[in-house]
Amino acid sequence: MTSSPVDPVGPLRPHIQTVLEEFLSRQQAHLQRISDDLVPLAEAAADLLSGGKRLRPAFCYWGWRSAAGDVSGGGHRTASATDEDAVIAAASALELFQAAALVHDDLIDGSDTRRGKPSVHRRFAARHHDAGWHGAATDFGAAAAILLGDLLLGWSDELLSQAGLDPGALQRARPVFELMRTEVGAGQYLDILAQANTAIAPAAQVERATRVIQHKSARYSVQHPLELGGKIAGAPDELIDGYRSYGAALGEAFQLRDDILGVFGDPEQTGKPAGDDLR
Repeated sequence: MTSSPVDPVGPLRPHIQTVLEEFLSRQQAHLQRISDDLVPLAEAAADLLSGGKRLRPAFCYWGWRSAAGDVSGGGHRTASATDEDAVIAAASALELFQAAALVHDDLIDGSDTRRGKPSVHRRFAARHHDAGWHGAATDFGAAAAILLGDLLLGWSDELLSQAGLDPGALQRARPVFELMRTEVGAGQYLDILAQANTAIAPAAQVERATRVIQHKSARYSVQHPLELGGKIAGAPDELIDGYRSYGAALGEAFQLRDDILGVFGDPEQTGKPAGDDLR
């Protein structure tokens, strides 16, 4: 008899979705108090966050679970339900960060779709066009995408702060979250620089591409989420080092596979058009 493979993300999905929906509902209410004209921004964020693999929150959660019974000093404790709820909420902040990166990345790449729907800049350009507003629809769409991406980035930090972690856990988690933000921004710039500055020796191209992959995507896909969970649990340095080694290798493999799908994948299955990265 063969056993079914265990899905480490499946049980977490409804909890992550609930956290995101409740958080975005509060944000929409706040935006609506400012002006009804801001509701489309909140709706675009909710649509973008209604899907996704939820891998980053899952790695964060399991990084915490793996370390929760072996905290610094070698003591053993059983995580309470309150602890778990707070960790899932903190892990869900990674989805907001991911959404911010996707909105900006789609704008930079000129992508038409994301997760089978119009990308944010295309969505707002169409809104401008359909309403017959003044100015260029593409410029409006680009500006709206930049602003929504910035909002999502700020909201990711807000959700982490409001997750309910105890002060010590939050203090341990923050440096990981802050380094992750810096590295993704740096990797994104290196990516556009590589497109603009093509005067580089062939022997250096692989090293440059690897550096972009690592900082733009690979580390924040697996390594940083695992570290974040481990730091929340108060894991010893030895375990955190193991998370880093494992997460860096798996994150790079994940991104290489994603790049291959971006060239040869079926958009009906991947949710994004093929060829955008090459173009």
